[in-house]
Amino acid sequence: MTEAQRICLIFYLQPIALGAWLPHIPGVQTTLGLTNSELAIALVGAPVGTLTTLMIAGRIAGWIGAKRITLVFYPVFLLAMLLPFMATTQWLLMAALALVGGSMSILELGLNVLADDYETRTHHKIMSRAHGCWSFGLLSGTLIGSAVAGFALSPLVAGIAIAILVQALVLPVILRLPLPPEGQSAKPEQRGFRVPHPVLLGVCFFTFGTTLVEGAVADWAAVYLRDAFAANPGLAGLGISIFSLCLASTRLMGDRLRQVAAPGRLGQVLALIGLIGLSLIWLAPNAPIALIGLGVLGSGAALAFPLGVTAASAAPGGSAASNVAVLSFVALLGFLVGPLTIGPLADAFGIRAALMVLAPMIGISLLLAPCLTRSEATRANRTAASSVTAARGEVL
Repeated sequence: MTEAQRICLIFYLQPIALGAWLPHIPGVQTTLGLTNSELAIALVGAPVGTLTTLMIAGRIAGWIGAKRITLVFYPVFLLAMLLPFMATTQWLLMAALALVGGSMSILELGLNVLADDYETRTHHKIMSRAHGCWSFGLLSGTLIGSAVAGFALSPLVAGIAIAILVQALVLPVILRLPLPPEGQSAKPEQRGFRVPHPVLLGVCFFTFGTTLVEGAVADWAAVYLRDAFAANPGLAGLGISIFSLCLASTRLMGDRLRQVAAPGRLGQVLALIGLIGLSLIWLAPNAPIALIGLGVLGSGAALAFPLGVTAASAAPGGSAASNVAVLSFVALLGFLVGPLTIGPLADAFGIRAALMVLAPMIGISLLLAPCLTRSEATRANRTAASSVTAARGEVL
């Protein structure tokens, strides 16, 4: 197995436990006797834990490095994923999900830095493929969780089995990954807050526009199909599946697309595809056209985060790890803002109109996509300068 294949495998395995949890949320709600509002408060624990941890995740990556992060936080995350099944109250569920979000944010930062380090060393593009594997891992976990729920099996026992199997598979793979060469390890970040470089901010808000789309579709696609077309639960649930499948499939092609197009131009084309998908959702006369619109929207949103991670790593300012932590923080805000914004608008104007709030967000991504190319140019300039310096040293 090549190094690239190992990285893609650990990306695929990471979200399986998370996906297996998602189908059990309604059952946990019933078991704990929570109203929808109480469940919503409990579910806020995951993003709160993620946002809080991301404030220090870059520094942790600088201290111990990406490979050691995956070694340490893979089992921590898998153990944390068992806690929601053991929660007995709303607040314990919220605390459990905060631990899930916190451990997952550090682990995923390590995974992204590993992929970026590989691209930097080998000039071989794998970031989009790795995130495509992550998306398929999430789908696999969701299918496992649905089967467990359908056969009325114990979700905690199933979660323990998943944790043991995933850890057994991933440990030897991580151990065979190379450590950074001496002198190239990430340096600990200086203390104190520093304003991110304008190019990094542009990359972050490019990503924000499309991660907002992902969060909104995940929460509201089924509601849209139900309310707009009276779709039954099976058909309504198909919307997020089609969105996710198109998103994951496009990510698998993303590395090849990055080889033939500048990242900024690719980001603009995908934003335009996203706007086409959103137009189909707005104009759809029936559910099949709406499903096509959701699929097109998924393809348009697919590469924003992989492109953003690569660009953030190359952006001027802090280390690659700290820059990716800033990107992840802003991107997660998109997952929070989208669903929270669409809910009140749907009550006031209907779900179809409420989803159109995504149009200006995709427009932001369209306008800021050139920042991706500027960031890549920064890395190229640094590499060229290092080569010149090395050559002068050899001459002297």
